[in-house]
Amino acid sequence: MPITQISVAVENRPGKLNEVCDILEKELINIKAIMASSVLSPVQVHMIVSDPKKAETVLLNRGMKISTKEVIAVATPDHPGGLNAVLRPLIEAQVNVDAMYPFINLHGDEAIMILEVDKIDEAKRVLKKHWVKTYSTEIYNL
Repeated sequence: MPITQISVAVENRPGKLNEVCDILEKELINIKAIMASSVLSPVQVHMIVSDPKKAETVLLNRGMKISTKEVIAVATPDHPGGLNAVLRPLIEAQVNVDAMYPFINLHGDEAIMILEVDKIDEAKRVLKKHWVKTYSTEIYNL
């Protein structure tokens, strides 16, 4: 099953990110991975949460502008150069990484990275071919 990234557009003002976090907290939705950048206006906050369908519903009901996208969660060896085991196969397949951010905790001796890519099916195929461990919806419960 695919992993859903929730992206929320927020103004670049004090308290706006906290507003999103408060909404999720009240609904008992846990943020598993998060990345925000003030380069775009409005700011785009990308998240992996414990219950993406519920998060989408509650954020929309609160008037937030959101979008969803399928992303890939990959295990990367937690040592120097470990991320290259993931990136090199993607380069060979001409898959561009549009965004990348870490999952909040390690899983055993592996770091988990969230990848937003331009060719999701090709990325999945090439990562599998190169024995890169990927996660499915179990990521929501780690």
